[in-house]
Amino acid sequence: MGSVTIRDLCKSYGSQQVIHGLNIDIGDSEFVALVGPSGCGKSTLLRMIAGLEPINSGTISIGDRVVNNLPPSQRDIAMVFQTYALYPHKSVAENMGFALKVAKVHKKEIQQRVAEAAEILSLTDYLDRKPRHLSGGQRQRVAMGRAIVRDPQVFLFDEPLSNLDAKLRLQMRTEIKELHQRLKTTTVFVTHDQIEAMTLADRIVVMQGGHIEQIGTPLELYDQPKNEFVATFIGAPSMNLLPATLDNGTVSIGDQRFAGPAGNADIKIGIRPEHLILADDGLPMTVKVVEPTGSETMVFLDFKGHKVVAVFRERHSFSTGQTIHLKPDAEQAHVFDTNSGQRL
Repeated sequence: MGSVTIRDLCKSYGSQQVIHGLNIDIGDSEFVALVGPSGCGKSTLLRMIAGLEPINSGTISIGDRVVNNLPPSQRDIAMVFQTYALYPHKSVAENMGFALKVAKVHKKEIQQRVAEAAEILSLTDYLDRKPRHLSGGQRQRVAMGRAIVRDPQVFLFDEPLSNLDAKLRLQMRTEIKELHQRLKTTTVFVTHDQIEAMTLADRIVVMQGGHIEQIGTPLELYDQPKNEFVATFIGAPSMNLLPATLDNGTVSIGDQRFAGPAGNADIKIGIRPEHLILADDGLPMTVKVVEPTGSETMVFLDFKGHKVVAVFRERHSFSTGQTIHLKPDAEQAHVFDTNSGQRL
């Protein structure tokens, strides 16, 4: 079993606590992404799972073993780094098989495992080349191949695509997803790019300041964010947040009224850019910037000093300074408490 269980995990550097009692259950063969802004603790958490960073308290279990005191070599994990970490003087085949050679695996078995991994990653024709003769994407595949040949219980990826250009990142995302579907190895993937997380992962762990804000499937986080942070972090462009009031269960924003949760409070209304609808009785907004992308048009607007983004699939001829009227889709609106930031 390649499950990963984290219980009450804490980490401090001196007097500064950076991981605050985390609890995560990652199922066997599941693909889980850790996301959050820089400094949120996601890479530190990954390094603790790998055994590269000691923990202060709590437990980490891989399968049915608590691995707190085991060195990385005994945790049955394989890690793919952001920088590839390939030996420049060794061939692709030697790089991929080096860990097995160190482990004194028989030469024939090493060759067999390397050949199988190369076939999976379309590297068969490059096995004799040195890393300097490969493209960035090919080097990343070699790093992945080095992990595959070890046949670990868990793959750990630490922002492996951040050094690639946009087109290559898209290609490698597809390859990583296909690889996981084929091998079904439990995978923990760290990224600051929430689009990567949403397209790759079965579930996403959203972190901030060493805490877990929410765990869920990509669509759960997108459609039912627990708080303002998750709402604005997940989704590109991010959710619009506009001040409103809640009076006896009625939400008021400008001259718009619709049913909301019970109670009275100062609130913020969260509206995804695609859930703003052109309507004569909508809220008046001033066009600031129009960005056509081909399949969509993004429009950046001002509503009473608040920035708003709308996305349209249809073609429109908006111009800077124009006033247009947009109506929030009430069924898709999210209500957040202004003070706590929590979803009501």
